[in-house]
Amino acid sequence: MVEIVPAIIARDIEEVKQKLALIEGAVTWAQIDVMDGVFTPPVTFNDPAALRDVTTTVRLEVHLMVARPENSIDAWLDSPVARILVHYESTTPAMVHEMIRRGEKKGKEVGIALKFETPISILDDFFAQHPSLRFIQLMGIAEIGYHGHPFEVKTLEKISALRAQHPDGILEVDGGVSAENISRIAQAGASRIVAGSAIFKTDDPKRAYRELVRLAENTEI
Repeated sequence: MVEIVPAIIARDIEEVKQKLALIEGAVTWAQIDVMDGVFTPPVTFNDPAALRDVTTTVRLEVHLMVARPENSIDAWLDSPVARILVHYESTTPAMVHEMIRRGEKKGKEVGIALKFETPISILDDFFAQHPSLRFIQLMGIAEIGYHGHPFEVKTLEKISALRAQHPDGILEVDGGVSAENISRIAQAGASRIVAGSAIFKTDDPKRAYRELVRLAENTEI
């Protein structure tokens, strides 16, 4: 089954709460996009401790689009988030390895996110050194950090190639997702699909979410 994960871009904790309230009761997971204005231009909510005061049934993952995430990941590992994505391009390969190990010690899932232009071949060493690593996110847009940018069709080839190499992996796709392309993304092999504007830039986020779920579930994989 393909899992649909709403993506939250928020200025502060109050906007995080507001967007969670819009999907409360309808979704299982949501992703919080965290940006520092360095790795990617926008500056967003970036306070893991503040999440302890959030009351929600929605489970949280965080997508760290920040430079040198090794400097902040411990705070996120100690926060209520259950899954953390770090960008391969945001630091050194050695630090990515180290963050995966930190996550394993905390019993939390740390995955690797790849920009659109980054080849999936860089993952070979990570899979070799971390047998438990299963969580990979491929970006489907050329410029990260914004909702509403168009989906890059060549991402479908990367999804299929990575799925063929790692048939049991958890392959998440983020960026440019819409009702028009979600079936193709699922059919290519995605197991989690992150959607931002396709959910939150609608009059009824819960209905939009349910429609994306319907379209993904009706895909023949």
